[in-house]
Amino acid sequence: MAHLLNVEDVTVHAGARALLDGVSVGLDDGDRVGVVGRNGDGKSTLLRLLARDLVPDAGRVTHTGGLRVGRLTQQDAVDGDLSVRQAVVGSGPEHVWASDPRVRDVLDGLLGDVEADVPGGVEAPVRLLSGGQRRRVALAHLLAGDHDVLLLDEPTNHLDVDGVAWLAAHLRERWPAGRGALVVVTHDRWFLDAVVERTWEVHDGTVDLYDGGYAAYVLARAERARTAAAAAQRRANLLRKELAWLRRGAPARTSKPRFRLDAAAALVADEPPPRDPLVLQRTASARLGKDVVDLEGVTYSVGGRVLLDDVTWRLGPGDRVGVVGANGSGKTTLLRLVTGELTPDAGRVRRGRTVRMALLSQDLHELDEVAGLRVLEAVERERRVVEVDGREVTAAQLVERLGFTRERAWTPVGELSGGERRRLQLARLLMDSPNVLLLDEPTNDLDTDTLAAVEDVLDGFAGTLVVVSHDRYLLERVADRELAMLGDGTLRDLPGGVEEYLALRRGRLRAGTATSALAGGGGAAASGRGDTGGTGTAAAPSAAEVRAARKEMARIERQLSRLAEREARLHAELAASATDHEAVTALDARLRELAAERDRLEEEWLAAADVAG
Repeated sequence: MAHLLNVEDVTVHAGARALLDGVSVGLDDGDRVGVVGRNGDGKSTLLRLLARDLVPDAGRVTHTGGLRVGRLTQQDAVDGDLSVRQAVVGSGPEHVWASDPRVRDVLDGLLGDVEADVPGGVEAPVRLLSGGQRRRVALAHLLAGDHDVLLLDEPTNHLDVDGVAWLAAHLRERWPAGRGALVVVTHDRWFLDAVVERTWEVHDGTVDLYDGGYAAYVLARAERARTAAAAAQRRANLLRKELAWLRRGAPARTSKPRFRLDAAAALVADEPPPRDPLVLQRTASARLGKDVVDLEGVTYSVGGRVLLDDVTWRLGPGDRVGVVGANGSGKTTLLRLVTGELTPDAGRVRRGRTVRMALLSQDLHELDEVAGLRVLEAVERERRVVEVDGREVTAAQLVERLGFTRERAWTPVGELSGGERRRLQLARLLMDSPNVLLLDEPTNDLDTDTLAAVEDVLDGFAGTLVVVSHDRYLLERVADRELAMLGDGTLRDLPGGVEEYLALRRGRLRAGTATSALAGGGGAAASGRGDTGGTGTAAAPSAAEVRAARKEMARIERQLSRLAEREARLHAELAASATDHEAVTALDARLRELAAERDRLEEEWLAAADVAG
């Protein structure tokens, strides 16, 4: 396996603080790495170092000769005078890029809506696009190019659920074993599990290396915390709770992480479910009564486009609902109709007499009125004590649970980052003691640790919860039921979760006209529900084949169990040898070999499971 680049004993300072202190990492052909860590701990700085766009204060970064590196930043500047087509594929003749299936896939996957939404379509200047569309143009330009190493900083920002699923599939196909390397900074935990095979955690000036995606990272991190007693009790409990939920699994999760999570049985054996639905339901009913919000025959249009068409929906006490849909399908409009901020064109919205509603909007300017206050003061202005998870919680305790250290709790609101302002918004809403909580894209600007803390707080919310989000991990984690807005004016129940939504969307696309955006097509625009199933049927396996497949599954599971024991011993040795560079290198190599063996066995297990049914 060819080595591509190396970071050796690198130190980078931001003022008097060392963002990275003596860090050494490297990339080989076929590496797919996810980078996680708290906001401000140096994740983007690490990408700049890997690209050699930043000169370290100490240490060095080396690339193999002729290495082609592409980097997506969070502030990509696309020339506004270029047409969309020129910004993505340059000024070359059409037959060159149109004959490349990879380029066509990128254009359809990321820019299918531009032809319909922007006057002039893909020949329009980039300056006419929205911020999210410009961001997708920058990503499309990068993916359409030829790179050996791709460095992506928050690539899922401004992508809806369909876009995130497309990007995950594209990157898995684009960077198979032995072909180039991929490094992704993202807070999207589903995306991490779907794409990456190694995780780097940036914290306190160091970079810790883990095998696997987010689920495996949580497991290994919890194990390290338990073995070395390195984490405070509260943080360890939060990791255990997160891990327990991951191990129980969600309907839309794949089978692949199963074996890694089963290895955590000892860690989470006594961990209760994240929340007690019966207790929360009883409490919510007592606070709300039987009537919460009813939409009856509601129709609502914007600019001649029907977002809701004769929709009837009952929102009951204690309901925990996730809403998913493409950008522009009307999700935020639905929330504003529920709150009464908007009035329907037809039908009516009935709200219970005891309803106390709170909406977490996407607008951070809501905090401008308290910009001169400190964080704790801004929260205490709402109330000093509130009930969460059946217990009284002070404003200071809630602020701490949402990730504000004692020092940051006394920071002026005007000096907060975007993620901190988001958490402050939620804290102020909760202190107002609502019994109906509506969250519009609550994960924006939040890192993975903070997301886990927010979910922990939401677990104890004894009321009705509606979450609009493109973050499918969050939807599966906090919601008990999911609804889809498919852009056809309907509100559709999703018993199968986000996977069912994506299948419905694929069916609608197959039923429509699926042509390349740059070739003049309109992208994902089609009426009707489409076909969500396959077009052919395979012969059912015989009883003997099923029995053989089940025996094979049992054999593989025994092998995986032994493999997990070997991995656990190696991880323990790794923790004990943390200061011995040579030992760590050797142990890491052995862990990589075991990981490759595990992946092979898991693929064999999945193949047998397909036969066993």
